[in-house]
Order: sequence, then C-alpha cells, then structure tokens
Amino acid sequence: MLLNQNQELTLKERFLNLNFTFIAIIIILAFIGCLTLYSVAGGNIHPWALNQGIRFLVGLVIMLGMALMPPEIYYKVATPFYIFTLILLIIVNVAGHIGMGAQRWINLGFFNLQPSELMKIAIVLELAKYFSNVPLENIRTIKGLIIPAILVAIPVALIITQPDLGTSLMLLFCALALFYLAGVQWWKFVLGFGAVAAATPLLWHFLHDYQKNRILTFLDPERDPLNAGYHIIQAKIALGSGGIFGKGFLSGTQSHLNFLPEPHTDFIFTTFSEEFGILGGTIILFLNLILITYGYWFAFRIHNNNYFGKMVILGLNTNYFLYVFINIAMVTGLLPVVGIPLPLISYGGTVILSVMSSFGIMLSFYVNRDRELKK
Repeated sequence: MLLNQNQELTLKERFLNLNFTFIAIIIILAFIGCLTLYSVAGGNIHPWALNQGIRFLVGLVIMLGMALMPPEIYYKVATPFYIFTLILLIIVNVAGHIGMGAQRWINLGFFNLQPSELMKIAIVLELAKYFSNVPLENIRTIKGLIIPAILVAIPVALIITQPDLGTSLMLLFCALALFYLAGVQWWKFVLGFGAVAAATPLLWHFLHDYQKNRILTFLDPERDPLNAGYHIIQAKIALGSGGIFGKGFLSGTQSHLNFLPEPHTDFIFTTFSEEFGILGGTIILFLNLILITYGYWFAFRIHNNNYFGKMVILGLNTNYFLYVFINIAMVTGLLPVVGIPLPLISYGGTVILSVMSSFGIMLSFYVNRDRELKK
C-alpha cells in the first residue's frame, strides 16, 4: 500500500500492513522452543515448556501492540528509555539478584528482570537518534564520535562488572555495526581493533578465572575434559550422535541423562539437534536466516528520509543476528562458551520479551515504511 509521505495510517491499515510471514516464522521458532523444552523435561510441560509458552504469548501481544504504534513514539522515548535502563543497570550492580555466580537481575517477585537485555534495545534507539540528527561530516570526525562512544562505554562497563562478558561484547559489536552504518570510516575500526589486540596481554589480567578457562578451553577442549572442557565436549557428542535424522523426539540421551549442560537454555540447539539430527538443526538455521533476511529487507523498504527508522531496524536486526550466530557458534565449538541463549527457543524471561519487543519496533517502522518520520 503506497501512501503519501505525510499521510498517517489508521489502526486497521497498520494491522493489514503487518508482514504476516515474518510473524509466522517467529511463531514457528517459538513452537520449536516449547517442543524442545517439553522433551528436555522428559515429556512434561513443567517446569519450562508451559512457562515459556505463556511468556511467548505475552511477548506476542507486546510485539503486536508495539508494531501498531506510530514510529514517532520510539524516537521520542529513545533518550528517556536509555536513561531509565542505565539506572536499572546501576541498581543491578548495587543491589541486584545473584544467580549462578553473577549479579545480573532485579528480583521483581514474580519475575527476574535482566536490564542488560533491555539495554540492547535502548542503545540502538539512542544511537540511531544521535546519528540521525548529526551531519555525516561531523560523524567522520573524532569529536563527533565522543558522545556516542560515551553512550556505549558506560553500559558496557556496567555489564562487564556484573560480570557478563558475553552480553557486553554483544552490546559493543551491535554498537560498532551502527557506527559503521552511520558512516564512520573503516580505518578507525582497524585502528581500534589494533589497539585492543596490542592491549590483549594487559586485558587478560582483568578477566575472571572462569573467563580465562573458557578461552583456553575453546583453544583446546581436551585440556580439561572433566571440568572446563566438559560442556563443549558433551555438546559435540550430542550433535554428532544425532546423525542426519536424529534419535527421535523424547529420545535424546545426552540431555535426558544429564550429560548435556544447560540443555534448556544455552545448549538447547544441541538438545534439538540430537533428537532431530542435522536436518532439524538446519531447519532452525534456515528459519532464522529467513527471519534475519526479512529484517534487513525491512530496513531497505523504509522511506529514504526516515534515517532513524533505517538505523533502528538495522541495529535491532543485527542484535538478533548476533544472538543466533554466537549461540550456535558457541555450542559447536567455533567460539568460546559465553552464555548467550538462542532467542525464541532457549528458556528465558527477559530475553524473549526483549526480542519480541525488538520485532515489534521493527514492524512498526515497516508498517509505516512509505511515510516520513515526524520528529
């Protein structure tokens, strides 16, 4: 539906302009997640599948609600939401809920909120707002990068101290992608990566022992097969034992006999692949590839004058891509284990709600793709 750039859509028109194929793929992936969680629990909807299903339905309602909102709302709330999320990160570091040796959550009684997941949305909105209001010639100067660099550095530093190296690196890489898309010259990235590489020996001393073990185990999983290397070795066994077609639903021995660590969260891809084989794992990869391709296609369909909308979609979609890429590379031994879940499939509360909210924001801009953003 082509519209005049100043014409606003009615609620009905917004609904009809939703991309229902995109939504259908999201629902299919979430169903696969609930099915796998049902299997991990030995054919029981408790304690994970039912909760995950409820959280997804809540997330679906949130996604549709956010998709039907005018995109101008996201421009207006970008800075307040960033500040609010930053305050939550500070609260976590001062009085957060401790779990599995990390202080990453705020206990709300009925739900453990992880502010770092909200920051992944907040940083994209805030950087997109900044870059959409700054001329390209300013972005290409060192002075023009000071403010966005500070906007990224503060939450990254707060998340690292929780400690959560995986999420902080995801936030950093997503921000760097937005810097590049905004027009920052490539040589500045080369210079930055070179400086980090030169400082690696110094940075090594600031890592926690478990983080050092993860890197050393990634380089040589067999160095400590019963401790640090146990997770990735068992994950590879699960992947290999599934073969092409898998062992069958509810028949995965690695997860059901508790050999596979965290089979319902970080290593759920290997759980599914053991039962449904390489074919099943390929289906998950293919569905995510379609979803990510749709996301980038949304960005190129946005009105040329809506630079903010293009940046938001590209940032949020890149964040989702990093989730999928890092998780699958991690459980297959291509990256160190960093504790990044597989979105829509892994069990979790804040992650699924933040991812669904991201999809809702992307759809909001896509629905209003043929008109300018009224700032």
